[in-house]
Amino acid sequence: MDDLTDAQLAELTADLNALLASLEATARGTAALAGTVHLDQAAVGRISRVDALQAQKIAEAQQRRSELRRKQVLVALQAVQDGEYGDCKVCGDPIGYDRLKARPESPACVRCMVELERRHGPT
Repeated sequence: MDDLTDAQLAELTADLNALLASLEATARGTAALAGTVHLDQAAVGRISRVDALQAQKIAEAQQRRSELRRKQVLVALQAVQDGEYGDCKVCGDPIGYDRLKARPESPACVRCMVELERRHGPT
């Protein structure tokens, strides 16, 4: 695979910044949903409480996924600053524009990511 062109690098950097802004907005939006569930059992009912607790757990899981991805985006942005963006952290080969366009925060090429997920499960 070829190294990224300057235009591709600029486009992917813009994608990373937009993704970071989106993830931070999502974090703000899910913070209230992931908070403590306070329901008046007599006024709301048992089913509504179960629904609220389930929604809370879903929001917490979304927050964890978003925070992990946000950290990956920050690492990728630092790699841009360091001139190392687009290099697979496992094998060192270029990751490839199409892969980075789909997941601009990706730390590994498809081949290495498949192997990592086979060994450790998906991230």
